[in-house]
Order: sequence, then C-alpha cells, then structure tokens
Amino acid sequence: MMEIPADSETALIACAQQGDRGAYSELVRRHSTSLINLVYRMCGDLALAEDAAQEAFIKAWLHLPSYRQQGSFKNWLYRIAINTALDVLRRQPQLAASGVEDLEFNDPQPDPEVQLIHQQQAELVQQAVMSLPPASRAVVVLREYKSLSYQEIAAVLDIPTGTVMSRLSYARGLLRQKLADKLPRKDVAYA
Repeated sequence: MMEIPADSETALIACAQQGDRGAYSELVRRHSTSLINLVYRMCGDLALAEDAAQEAFIKAWLHLPSYRQQGSFKNWLYRIAINTALDVLRRQPQLAASGVEDLEFNDPQPDPEVQLIHQQQAELVQQAVMSLPPASRAVVVLREYKSLSYQEIAAVLDIPTGTVMSRLSYARGLLRQKLADKLPRKDVAYA
C-alpha cells in the first residue's frame, strides 16, 4: 500500500479504486462499526447485522470503480448497507428483535431502578422501530440513530427530500401510536 496520510479518505478511496486492497481495508476499518450499527438498527440481530455489513462492504468493493467522489463516501456506503439490509429482511421476514443494544448513560453508576426503566423503554422503542415497514424504518434509523439530515437521507436512499420528510412523518405517527400507551409522553422520542 502507498504511504497515505491517515486523515485523507479521498486518497484512500483513489488508491482503493486502483485496486489497492490495503487502502480499502483501511476504509472498511474506519466505517465498519458505523455500518454494523446501521444494519443492526434495520434488522435487530447483531450476528445478522455483521454478516449484512460484510456483504455491503463486498458490494462496495465490487462497485468502487463506479463511485464518483461528488458525494459523501459514508453516504454511498450507507446506501449500499441499507439496500443490503432490506435484501436480508426480505429473505428473512420473520426476524425478531434480539435485544437492546448497550445504552450509554452520563452517570457511570446510575440508579439500578432508573437503569431498568431506561432499558425497558429502549426495548419498547426498538421493538416499535422493528415493526415499521422497511422503507419507513430506513428513514427513521438514518435520521434518529445516525443523525443524518433530510438531504443526506435522500442521497443515501436515492429518493426526493420530500419523500424523506413524508416517510419520516408517517413513521413517527406509527411510532407515536405504538408507544402511546407504553411510554410516558415526554419519553416518546418520535413525537
């Protein structure tokens, strides 16, 4: 692999497009946690998310020569990962949420009762998100868990910004209905 500055993702991409597997390995290292988390939020199963993320990276490697550096590389990877996750969900429509991912709390020693309540609420939210239709789930995951802008979501999913907004509104409405009797109103993050 050529000597490339650690902060130069553009240079890594260019080298990887020329077939440099070492450069692509560095890109995978930089983005793997984010992609696994994204896919996990789509399918709710960590082992499946790791497999789907690996499949997405293989697809990205195969299509890397066609990548044009006009848009964000991360968003391009997200698009591939979302499509891969949707393919996985179509192949296994009966996937159930496998659990709640670790929660981060500001207090390193939270009150056990508060921790249990947060964990139960997070599990309810995760189950509600998992019950959304795949297209709605993708928009919610990218917006709420990945904090992408409407424009970035539109680019990742290759849909108009207005469609992002309407899908997000629809998904939030469904989540509000599903969680209305299960969570106190102030705790519903999608209201």
